[in-house]
Amino acid sequence: MKPESLKAIRDAYDIEQACICEMKDYIDEEQFAKAVELLSNAPRIGTCGCGHSGIICQHMAHLMCCIERPARFISPAEAVHGATGFLQSGDVMIFASRGGKTKELLPIVDICKAKGVSIITVTENMESPLAQAADVVLKQHVNKETDKWNAQGTTSTTALCMIFHALQAAVIEETGYQAEQFALIHPGGAVGERLNNKAL
Repeated sequence: MKPESLKAIRDAYDIEQACICEMKDYIDEEQFAKAVELLSNAPRIGTCGCGHSGIICQHMAHLMCCIERPARFISPAEAVHGATGFLQSGDVMIFASRGGKTKELLPIVDICKAKGVSIITVTENMESPLAQAADVVLKQHVNKETDKWNAQGTTSTTALCMIFHALQAAVIEETGYQAEQFALIHPGGAVGERLNNKAL
């Protein structure tokens, strides 16, 4: 391996570690509180994003299901072809877009507004259309991506993931969700074995 390659590996760890530490300075307690309240009480939760953001939105939907908050990822392509029928008045849609201008998401915002669906947007651009249309906006801070061109969706993906992990941790506290409940729906794998043996 080239020395430059080894340096890139070590630098990637340093860049992403710094990003997560810096993100704490951008925590808006009022906005997070509103997001946690919405997620804790919504009958259904949708998540939506494109590219890397969309992949992490799939993860967020699974995180919500793991604490029994019914959720699904809604593909931007399918959303405008009927998939937004999943959402009803009183539900929540989470949009993730670093720039906040992802054109595929904007028509979905209009659908959510018309249906009485609350919108949580995660973005770096607080003045963007997706931020302006949201009921709650959470700041996605990114120092730089890990590649030398600052172009790949790496650190930005970690930053989005961190916000979603923080939200799940808070919703667990807010709803009083218990390990015994998780043990019932997660009997598989090493985690399921540990949880269910403890429950016994």
